Amino acid sequence: MSFLAKRLARIKPSPTIAINTLAQELKAAGRNVIGLAAGEPDFDTPANIRAAGIAAIEGGDTRYTAVDGTPALKKAIVAKFKRENGLEYQPNQITVGTGGKQILYNAFVATLDPGDEVIIPAPYWVSYPDMVALAEGEPVSVPCGQNAGFKLTPDALAQAITPKTKWLILNSPSNPTGAAYTAAELKALADVLLDHPQVWIMTDDMYEHLLYDGCEFATIAQVEPRLMSRTLTVNGVSKAYCMTGWRIGYAGGPVELIKAMGMIQSQSTSNPSSISQAAAVEALNGTQDFIPKHNESFTARRDMVVAMLNEAKGIHCTKPDGAFYVYPSCAGTIGKKTPAGKVIETDTDFATALLEAEGVAVVQGTAFGLAPYFRISYATSTEVLRDACTRIQRFCASLS
Repeated sequence: MSFLAKRLARIKPSPTIAINTLAQELKAAGRNVIGLAAGEPDFDTPANIRAAGIAAIEGGDTRYTAVDGTPALKKAIVAKFKRENGLEYQPNQITVGTGGKQILYNAFVATLDPGDEVIIPAPYWVSYPDMVALAEGEPVSVPCGQNAGFKLTPDALAQAITPKTKWLILNSPSNPTGAAYTAAELKALADVLLDHPQVWIMTDDMYEHLLYDGCEFATIAQVEPRLMSRTLTVNGVSKAYCMTGWRIGYAGGPVELIKAMGMIQSQSTSNPSSISQAAAVEALNGTQDFIPKHNESFTARRDMVVAMLNEAKGIHCTKPDGAFYVYPSCAGTIGKKTPAGKVIETDTDFATALLEAEGVAVVQGTAFGLAPYFRISYATSTEVLRDACTRIQRFCASLS
């Protein structure tokens, strides 16, 4: 009889593990493997933010802090929400965790009872459904196809809501597609939600600053203030500030929810790193002039990757609004054979065969809840991306 908890049977290892394991095996065997699976910027943390972390160490700011964030960081987050999003929060409506992932997990554990449903538009970030399941909720995946811009429509939302619905998750710009909701699109979703007062909204805005081609960011509590009392607005410093390893996420929300999330954190990890919190204060309060420069690089990389993928036989890639991912369809390769005689039956087959044949590691769309697609991160150098896309073109041309 297993000593492991029964709840573990409700979740599975990340579907990306098989591809990553195979990539590592090929590297160990001396193969030249290009990894395009990493969801983090390749730029260094800006100098002023690094300096703030060093100053915190040298100044002795290395002890426990308040469980869910220092007063200085909460003040900076309150100012950020007001300045950039027009959202008015008080410090007791702010929580800080060890990365955005902990914020999401705390919220689910604090609110979900067995049988509670969470609507998750697909494609989705791989961790959403399993976090819901681990908190004993029921993930409800709603397919949002390419013809809908990979975005949830008001009709699809209305059809998915049941008396058991507790949360809706919105992620914009999206991981894995880069799709971003306009203010008008969010208002249309809000109009549906106003008719269902039992549904809370969790908006994951982690890629807020990574928007291109003049797209303007909007978040749902800003677009429809009547929803603010049941919205958790989640963000962090990982992506825009190139601080993935610093592990700081945060959220603003109703006092009762924020207090409950803090209680859970007090009995799990306690406070995030004091040094990381000091650096995050500088990230939010300091100069933002590096963000447009980084976005220029991301835009150029995106445009090159989209163009090259669309030249690959059997691949169709739409141009994303933001983040640093593309989510191309590989439907045109399904049913074809590799030179080794392997039939491509799924996007997982495509990703595996691509890695084996050309040493390019991508993540299959099945992992994100919508097939047949695959995700590429273009948060790496132009030279590496060009090489990878050339290999993908060559692989697709080899299929018969």
